[in-house]
Amino acid sequence: MPFVNIKTPEGALSRAQKEEIMHRTTDMLVEYFSEAARPHTMVLIEEVKDGGYGRADEIFILPHEYRAKDSA
Repeated sequence: MPFVNIKTPEGALSRAQKEEIMHRTTDMLVEYFSEAARPHTMVLIEEVKDGGYGRADEIFILPHEYRAKDSA
């Protein structure tokens, strides 16, 4: 079973964007593994809360302008 785990800042993606990522990722894996993999492919998008990770030795907080309008 192909499994993809994507970590993204909480609120960075809208529900529609998450759905698109899941569909496109699944389609990409089917290209590699064949159509038989589609029903067994798992795409997990984990949203990491602000302050839950760092970048360049600093705690990262997603700037407001990068937040999705509909981050549900």
